[in-house]
Amino acid sequence: MTYLLIVLVAIIIALMLYNIVVYKRIQNFSNINQKITGLNVLQDFMDTIGEYTSVDEKIEKINEILIEKYDIKYSTIVMFDGAEYVIKASNVQEQHWEALRSLHNQDIFKDSITTATPKYVTVNNDTERLPYQTMEFGRAKSAMFFPLYVDNVYIGYWIIESGEPHAFDNIDTTILEVVKENIIAVYKTVSYQSTVENIARKDLFSGLNSAEYLYGKGKKTIDKYTTSTVCMFKIINLEQTNKEYSRETGNDMIQEISEHISNSISSEYIFVRYMGPKFVIVFSGIDLDAVVEFVQDLKNGIEKLEIQEVLEDVDIEDLDDKEVRFVKPKLNFVLTTYYKGTALESVTKKLEEYLDNANKDESDINNI
Repeated sequence: MTYLLIVLVAIIIALMLYNIVVYKRIQNFSNINQKITGLNVLQDFMDTIGEYTSVDEKIEKINEILIEKYDIKYSTIVMFDGAEYVIKASNVQEQHWEALRSLHNQDIFKDSITTATPKYVTVNNDTERLPYQTMEFGRAKSAMFFPLYVDNVYIGYWIIESGEPHAFDNIDTTILEVVKENIIAVYKTVSYQSTVENIARKDLFSGLNSAEYLYGKGKKTIDKYTTSTVCMFKIINLEQTNKEYSRETGNDMIQEISEHISNSISSEYIFVRYMGPKFVIVFSGIDLDAVVEFVQDLKNGIEKLEIQEVLEDVDIEDLDDKEVRFVKPKLNFVLTTYYKGTALESVTKKLEEYLDNANKDESDINNI
């Protein structure tokens, strides 16, 4: 009997040890799966950065990935833009957005923001509502709030919600912390682009958008196509016109050239004043070979323009015809191909370097 008891105890101990080993293996397997999922999500984030053009589109797509990969009911990303809190992405109905972009004012989340730690709130039954809910009752019963920081600077928050009470009681917060860090990493990556999009301005003399437009909203149009032709030209006698005639005459030259080109190209093409005497036209979706003849005609047409000298404090009608001077623009063009997904700024930099290093009298159409 004693021997049988010893055997039974040994079997029980062996089974317990086996269960512990199996449990650890399951945990390890679960951790590996979580890491793989995290890596896959991060890869999806990186793909989104390259695939989508505007910052808002990228953040919205990232939120969609979070909802799909982690089976989240509601997910909302709110950023502080320096003046106000803005919902950058959410799958919650807009009627609830006012409450969601005001969570920083809620006492239950203030400590979370101050200490940079997540906050979990839930209700115990369906008759209760979460503290921050104002006009809604049955939508969300549990929520996790994550303050977002970049280099110790508070930039906003991410909140996930569920329609079930205590939905996040057993959730692995370390995974969500990784997700939060991925959101921050993507935000840091696109923050420069956001700045570029917001500083694009209209040029005073040409009436054209500045170069920043090209890399922001303009790129959204360009990247509808796999390849496009980028054309940069320089008014090579603009500086001479400013000196020998007047700066006002040079400004008139810029205006007439800009108007001539704007009236000659499709609205799908992007035309900006790049810098000083240099301008850029992007022929969206058009091959380089198909552009050359058009650019040649454009160049010929512009160089036939006659810009009348602007004379201050002089009535032009009082001058003899021989005293009225005119100047014709001289342009130097360079073209190249842009491929979707590559760095557009690198392409324009290459064209700019060519024009800056070309012979100052060169007036041609070059392909590089």
